[in-house]
Amino acid sequence: MPLPFLAADRDFGELAGDGPLPHAEHDYWRRPYRPGPWRVGGAALALLIVSYLLLATVIMLMAGSASGAVACFVSALAVTAAALRVLRMGVWVSARGVRLVNFLYTKTLSWDQVSVVRTAQQPVKWLGLPRSVQGQAVVAHTPGGDSRALLTDKNADFLGRPEAFERAADTIEAWGAELIA
Repeated sequence: MPLPFLAADRDFGELAGDGPLPHAEHDYWRRPYRPGPWRVGGAALALLIVSYLLLATVIMLMAGSASGAVACFVSALAVTAAALRVLRMGVWVSARGVRLVNFLYTKTLSWDQVSVVRTAQQPVKWLGLPRSVQGQAVVAHTPGGDSRALLTDKNADFLGRPEAFERAADTIEAWGAELIA
């Protein structure tokens, strides 16, 4: 079974000498890094809970409680959808722009809306929690002076993986440098 997200580091890391756009299809949305162990571990834990919910669904059906089985099955579907959304979260780039996928919403900035993409030392959220710590962030600045942190070295993808953050930051900055009008 092909797992395209596992090829992210290979596509961007091994072909770094070919420029920031090493593939033929520039309009295809790509995440320039692999999901981190915290994100994958959280999704795996959620899918473990799904297996117990599906087992509970079968037990409820055997016991004759259709309403309980439906409730367990709907809960399993909801937790599965949440786990898949957690795995999809992150920064995606293409020739059209940069896309920030969060749990509840997706924000897309076209390269025309971005004036510069750079790495900055600033307070960042630790694993997305309210607590802020000093760290690095890849920030997209708009011509209006507004800025948005795209990814940080303290999020679920890069906590404990500084070299992966550096590769992803360099790749996103290279996309921005090449495609910002």
